[in-house]
Amino acid sequence: MGNRVVTCCKLLTDSVLMRPRGEDHPHADRAPLLPDPQAEPPSHAHTSDKTVQAGVPSSQVYPDLILSSTTTHGFSPKRRRASPAFDVAGFEDGLGGDAVPSGQEEDGVNRERPRLGDSEPVSGGLPHALDGLTGQVEDRQCPPWVWQADPRPECTDCSEDNTPFFEETSLEKADPADEAENEKIAGLVSWFELSSCSTECGLLQEGGTREGRTKQSCVKLVAAKDHPSGDDNIADGLCRRSPLNHGRAALPALDLVAPRLESARTGGKRDSPVGSAPLQTNDRGLKGTRRQPDGKAAGILSAHHQPGCAELPDTAEGSSQRATALRRRSKRKRIPHSEPAHSSGMPLVNGDSGHSHTEAEDHHEKGEGEARANDGNDQEVIVIQDTGFTVKMHAPGIEPFDLQVSPQEMVQEIHQVLMDREDTCHRTCFSLQLEGNVLDNFSELKSIEGLQEGSNLKVVEEPYTVREARIHVRHIRDLLKSLDPSDSYNGVDCNSLSFLSTFTEGDLGENGKRKRKGSELEQIDCTPPEHILPGSKERPLLILQPQTKDAKPLQCLKVLTMSGWNPPPGNRKMHGDLMYLYVVTAEDRHVSITASTRGYYTNQSTAYSFNPKPANPSFLSHSLVELLSQISPTFKKNFAALQKKRVQRHPFERIATPFQVYSWTAPAVEHAMDCVRAEDAYTSRLGYEEHIPGQTRDWNEELQTTRELPRKNLPDRLLRERAIFKVHSDFAAAATRGAMAVIDGNVMAINPGEETKMQMFIWNNIFFSLGFDVRDHYKDLGGDNAAYVAPTNDLNGVRAYNAVDVEGLYTLGTVVVDYRGYRVTAQSIIPGILEREQEQSVIYGSIDFGKTVVSHPKYLELLEKTARPLKIQKHSVLNDKSEEVELCSSVECKGIIGNDSRHYILDLLRTFPPDLNFLPVEGEELPEECTTMGFPKEHRHRLSCLRQELIEAFVEHRYIVFMKLAALQLMQQKANKQEKECPAVTDNGSSSPADATESSKALSEDGKAEGTLCGLDQTRNLAESIASEDETVDPKSKEVILNACKAVGSVSSTSFDIRFNPDIFSPGVRFHDNSCDEVEKQKQLLKDAAAFLISCQIPSLIKDCVDHTVLPMDGATLAEAVHQRGINIRYMAKIVEYVSKSQARQQLDHIHKLGITELITRSAKHIFKTYLQGVELSGLSAAISHFLNCFLSSFPNPIAHLPTDELVSKKKRNKRKPRHLGSVDNTAWASTTPQELWKNISNETKSYFNFTIECESVDQAVERYGLQKISLLREICVKSGIQILLKEYNFDSRHRPTFTEEDILNIFPVVKHVNPKASDAFHFFQSGQSKVQQGFLKEGCELINEALNLFNNVYGAMHVEICACLRLLARLNYIMGDNNEALNNQQKAVLMSERALGVDHPNTIQEYMHLALYCFANGQLSTALKLLYRSRYLLILVYGEDHPEMALLDSNIGLVLHGVMEYDLSLRFLESALTINGKYHGTKSLKVAMSHHLVARVYDSKAEFRSALQHEKDGYTIYKNQFGENHEKTKESSEYLKYLTQQAVALQRTMNEIYKNGSNASILPLKFTAPIMSSVLEQLNVINGILFIPLSQKELENLKAEVHRRQALHDTFRIAEQEDSAEGTGTESDHGKSQAIVETSTAQASA
Repeated sequence: MGNRVVTCCKLLTDSVLMRPRGEDHPHADRAPLLPDPQAEPPSHAHTSDKTVQAGVPSSQVYPDLILSSTTTHGFSPKRRRASPAFDVAGFEDGLGGDAVPSGQEEDGVNRERPRLGDSEPVSGGLPHALDGLTGQVEDRQCPPWVWQADPRPECTDCSEDNTPFFEETSLEKADPADEAENEKIAGLVSWFELSSCSTECGLLQEGGTREGRTKQSCVKLVAAKDHPSGDDNIADGLCRRSPLNHGRAALPALDLVAPRLESARTGGKRDSPVGSAPLQTNDRGLKGTRRQPDGKAAGILSAHHQPGCAELPDTAEGSSQRATALRRRSKRKRIPHSEPAHSSGMPLVNGDSGHSHTEAEDHHEKGEGEARANDGNDQEVIVIQDTGFTVKMHAPGIEPFDLQVSPQEMVQEIHQVLMDREDTCHRTCFSLQLEGNVLDNFSELKSIEGLQEGSNLKVVEEPYTVREARIHVRHIRDLLKSLDPSDSYNGVDCNSLSFLSTFTEGDLGENGKRKRKGSELEQIDCTPPEHILPGSKERPLLILQPQTKDAKPLQCLKVLTMSGWNPPPGNRKMHGDLMYLYVVTAEDRHVSITASTRGYYTNQSTAYSFNPKPANPSFLSHSLVELLSQISPTFKKNFAALQKKRVQRHPFERIATPFQVYSWTAPAVEHAMDCVRAEDAYTSRLGYEEHIPGQTRDWNEELQTTRELPRKNLPDRLLRERAIFKVHSDFAAAATRGAMAVIDGNVMAINPGEETKMQMFIWNNIFFSLGFDVRDHYKDLGGDNAAYVAPTNDLNGVRAYNAVDVEGLYTLGTVVVDYRGYRVTAQSIIPGILEREQEQSVIYGSIDFGKTVVSHPKYLELLEKTARPLKIQKHSVLNDKSEEVELCSSVECKGIIGNDSRHYILDLLRTFPPDLNFLPVEGEELPEECTTMGFPKEHRHRLSCLRQELIEAFVEHRYIVFMKLAALQLMQQKANKQEKECPAVTDNGSSSPADATESSKALSEDGKAEGTLCGLDQTRNLAESIASEDETVDPKSKEVILNACKAVGSVSSTSFDIRFNPDIFSPGVRFHDNSCDEVEKQKQLLKDAAAFLISCQIPSLIKDCVDHTVLPMDGATLAEAVHQRGINIRYMAKIVEYVSKSQARQQLDHIHKLGITELITRSAKHIFKTYLQGVELSGLSAAISHFLNCFLSSFPNPIAHLPTDELVSKKKRNKRKPRHLGSVDNTAWASTTPQELWKNISNETKSYFNFTIECESVDQAVERYGLQKISLLREICVKSGIQILLKEYNFDSRHRPTFTEEDILNIFPVVKHVNPKASDAFHFFQSGQSKVQQGFLKEGCELINEALNLFNNVYGAMHVEICACLRLLARLNYIMGDNNEALNNQQKAVLMSERALGVDHPNTIQEYMHLALYCFANGQLSTALKLLYRSRYLLILVYGEDHPEMALLDSNIGLVLHGVMEYDLSLRFLESALTINGKYHGTKSLKVAMSHHLVARVYDSKAEFRSALQHEKDGYTIYKNQFGENHEKTKESSEYLKYLTQQAVALQRTMNEIYKNGSNASILPLKFTAPIMSSVLEQLNVINGILFIPLSQKELENLKAEVHRRQALHDTFRIAEQEDSAEGTGTESDHGKSQAIVETSTAQASA
């Protein structure tokens, strides 16, 4: 809430009112990009709040190997894209919500989320190694087998988001001399590097009916006693119910906090107040939670409500064992409980503490379950038996059918199933009766007396009420519209597009098996469209959203709407009339229908006369569908066909997404009459439905109440996380609707007398303010520019404090919406804030940027708990009376105690310290690294802050330096006991860290890594002793820590603790003279951080781009990669300049193009924002089309079309005062020319980014920088929210403009918000990764399935993180030989990526590639080719052909075409891949060698042996130079060369014989090598990073021992406190030879 003051009835305090915000981070909230298993995919796609990458440089850990990561996929713990609240696995549904960061103690102190390689924090203020830091420090430091949690996303600033990702690494030999020894290691070490496949769990199992599924489920509860090891050794799990009904026909979406029980559209609507009859639903329907006396919703999922689930509270960290419940679905078998549990602060890494497998045999007895103690170890194992049973359903009009249910389910879930079944979907108003007794909807089945196996449940029709009648009509409308994509195109109700089924045509899964006919290759049409072929210049747009033959759904009715005769008059009410409907059937019959308490019947009314009496015949029916079926034969026929199609669709095509995804293109769609849409638009007055009990939702109360839910055990945390997630999802949707209504002029301002820019609004209990500087509040900080960026800074602060999640400290719900050129901040309202003066409200912080400052002991106590994780230093400032006031945040941070007695903080825009590179301060000199790059630069505002990721990366870097420096000094002390020889330490600490780094590098390069480890161990122990005030510590040793602390700038002299004072360099803030030294240290720290960004983070990003571990495809993924390293977008010009000057300029060409595209489109967006503000609503489409013409069209003189005169009444216009934001008379936009616009873009890139664009038109830009106009169009539309008509655009015509008014279909909001997360699921995911790393694929797969279930429990069925889980599961299934399951899981991952990220998102492109591989492995060659062609088309559209990922795509396509003997086509793609690989990897790289070999194989098949020989020779030369002549790969190539030579000689002899003897020649038969499918699949596996290597038992054991040794080395560097796992014990193979699976990159495979 920016400091706004408003006089309207009561003063709106500026503390409450939302401040404008926002920096230009278009996808600040997306979920992490999904991982990519293929050749160098982008390592960090979604930028996210946390990037977890740390460790020691690979060169130090493996001096004999060079590890170049080819794919990194980050699993973002912080960035989350939301997902619809929907649980398809039949899990226990609870309120969901924000994750409690792991490591959070009950006192609310956050210890950061543990990550792979992390360990428990050391006592005494020493954080665990590289604690909680984001970004990459030094060169990629994780050993190759460590999967790095790396948010791509969720931008999410990017949310999200975005999105578990893992890393594939390619191994290249560094030293040929050590070849013999290292060759084996290079081939083996990456066994555990499962290339990042993210996949969702097998949530919705295909192929199987509800009836055919067993209902038995066992839950194992492990109650931790004193474990022999003394550590926490039990894996966290989830006590949930059996995943029922996986293959059910239809899946209603999940409404968590208070879904409307009454609404038949359970899945569509999302607003429901927590206060009223809160319910939860899963895939079976709605679940209820009763309201507790304290006003909080009680969830069904909490452990103590589960029979047999003991409630096991957490105790203090380090001595507690958390209760776990791991249930294996529908299985009764021995469950290897191999995953140890961890205290809340302990990370799950590499299986933790060995591989002791506790096993419990499921114990089945007749009751609910039985607890028994496992005497073998000190753990209590509770086995819960939840046996399902079958009931027989009797519904009117259909045959009885069996339905499987669980005792844990509620009656309401059966209701929902019936409303979704094909034959009962038209019923909404009914009850279920057992032996004549009506069942309570909220009763669990087990509590119903007499309900047992074989019971008969009767569906009894109930009388209607007005509410029930409305619900019924709404439900019927949804059924009629179930296949209509218009809601997806319009961005309504969280619908979004998916086109996978268009390309698979039902070929996947079981259908595929039936359709496949052996290897009848002649039936496969593999000819690609012209635009797919390499070198094609066509960039068609129509294919982006292919329109299927049955795109237009079956028409059942022409019109179904409310009659104009509503509401019924009093006399008719007393006859039972509830409302009237008007219907026009497909046969063009006009019918009036009465909805009465007994059902629906036709009446005698017409459009002009009211006669409510029943017609003859009246066809009285309880269901509207039954009535219409009697009236209209076409309706009866088409409705049945429609429902059949509906239930055949994949569930993921129908589930709502968590947050709205907008499409930037849409076809021309006919606007049909829709009574429900009309009713929603005009009758839901405040954005809530009339059938919701109570009034509008109290968003603040919901948001804060969910955060207060208990979090002591796993079921509690799941309930809490789900609640928070659901409320945030609903709040974001409501805030977006409200912001659009505000800008469109549909909301009355609370201060209507003010100028339009100064107005503020309250709608639906949400406060809205505009991004303008009202009352010169930001005058000294940049005026409107500062007011525009402040909201996003504030949102970043809210994200950070929410992640820390301190109990008792509250933030406001915050959403930032950019719409029609305006920035709107939406915030929840603090109770009582509107009733008080601002000065009375603020009891902590400052309302005038530091002039008057107040503090409060309670706020200091609460904020101190956040200081450590957020790296904020407690400090004192002077107020206007020159009195010292103590703060633990920036002065702008305001504390207000609401009428609800909660402690709120707001205005968090300066949570993170300022970026001195863009904040010139008089008298302050920046380090040389900055000044040489031209910093500091004057920015257009003074609110430039460092990103949280940079702060964490910087502290992580300093921590490594601290440990190395202290270890070095301790080793020197040990070597020279008589005299201490420590390196000199400077006062300000700016030079010594470098010295320490150099010294420690020297140590490790000398081969003294082991000695360094001892020093690091000693340092850790010493730090712990000092922190615990151990009197026995040697004073000299204390001095070592003191010197190291001083050198790195630690605020503590006894332990490493770096914090920043956010008020340094804040204008108006004064410090006491006594604190001068401390202030100077803080200034130096900020300068060092600014230098660190320039000297470490940007070079690190460039290095990763050169190595192709970061592989962005568009602006969003580039922004994510930049953000996750803590680099702001304002540094984009520096990145482009760095690339331009790089020696690897050619290998970075794609980064250069993307960077230039970002600079141009972001500058254009800045101009477009201002441009739109001067446009009135009636001229919007004309203005946008004119802007796009000036921006992208080659037409030199586009003319803007102003609104026609007859629509503009000049008299009225001049007299009335405009009420909306745009100026009515402002038509300046119409005079814009292309030359003027491109000049403005050039000026903007210079002034904002300090980059010179040397072009005056779009054609010059395209020619100079190699850009393509279609990609520029996509970027500007996505960034600005424009939706255009799906058609082919001619950008190059010089005779007519490219765009017309009719081409602009809509303008959507661009929304930034907080992404709540699922912490426990993340830890399960890590645990699964660790297991897979160690070779325990089966256990890893089980844990990842558990993680998937937990994600589902929090997010519902649709979320980018679930997509990541599914992708990983598919990869694991494929590796373990289950190709069908891999196909099913990957299909879900593709659908989810399309739905939750977008049909043309880079992640979707990669998901298509993975799916194609699994299709090929399943024999579906035609489908595999279609998917690969789709993937190639999308990449061409998004970026163009010249991209490193295109080489992988073309290699895949070429190999498949080779397999179906399309040799000429295959050669075109493989030679294209060879060219691209040569450009981006160098002509001597192993990827190029592989490409040569693939091309040679095709020439061999064509019998063109000369060409084949030439290519294979080139490949042989590369192998020989890289590995020497004795390497296995070189020998293979040599053998193939010999074979080709023999074939070439034989062919030549044959030809000579023919020339010599003519027709009498005796011709020997030539050998033509037709491709074998297994060989093609093997090559596909290799290029996609999968290699199967046979290993003996001994080799396996040696390999595991080596992995454990290196992991121990890595962990010590990370100061991890984990026990070494048992070396090489639990191997998966039997005796003799077994197959190890090696996930590797192409280079590694070639090696």
